[in-house]
Amino acid sequence: MTDIYAKLAEIKRTGKNAVLCILTGTRGSTPRKAGSKMIVMADGKTYGTVGGGEVEQKVTAMALEMCGQSSPKFVKINLEEEADMQCGGSVDVYFEPVTNSDRVVIIGVGHVGGVVADFAKMLDFSVTLIDPRENLLDRFENKGFDLVREDFVPAAQNFESDENTYFVITTPKHDFDQELTAICAKKPHRYVGMMASKRKVALAVKHYLANKILTQAEINKIDMPIGLAINAETPEEIAVSIVAKLVQVRRSVAKEKK
Repeated sequence: MTDIYAKLAEIKRTGKNAVLCILTGTRGSTPRKAGSKMIVMADGKTYGTVGGGEVEQKVTAMALEMCGQSSPKFVKINLEEEADMQCGGSVDVYFEPVTNSDRVVIIGVGHVGGVVADFAKMLDFSVTLIDPRENLLDRFENKGFDLVREDFVPAAQNFESDENTYFVITTPKHDFDQELTAICAKKPHRYVGMMASKRKVALAVKHYLANKILTQAEINKIDMPIGLAINAETPEEIAVSIVAKLVQVRRSVAKEKK
């Protein structure tokens, strides 16, 4: 049986959209009683149950319409009239969206990436760490981070991003950074930043254009060199400049929505 609360914690950690559905009241003959819970994911997958059959299909359909929204709502469902069930009862359902929070994906968790992870977590970003190097992610275990211990390129290619995703690319090799940046720039995202010197940025731009990997418009949206220009030198200072940039982007988006 699915542990609903553990699943909710996982969903919030990975930044996925879902809706929590709770039966808050029942009248007459109903398949399940008040307190029954079900999670509906954006792809239609469900965890838990609110009764199965027509009532569950009805609740699932309503939940899918709410995925990505922010406001909860209560709905009364007459099982005979609305769900085509002959039991004659009704249920009250509370729908609470589990909204997709801003998610920082750090590809390469070395001296800089590790500090960025700590800062981003403190600032209430959901944080995913991608790095195949042995033992490097151990200190982040069981601390609310989503850990991907896979090779950089396939992990980036397979990663499911959306418009709330911030990619921070800080691997130990520029060739990796250059390839990963191009992969991420083609995916849905809010921000892509690559750590590099101005010289390496120029080489990357030349490579992208010459090989028709990215357009100039796509290149213009990439933050490289990554972070705010504060003359940072140490890994900690560079991490501060990166996270400050993430906050700047997050706040500018929030301001636009007002």
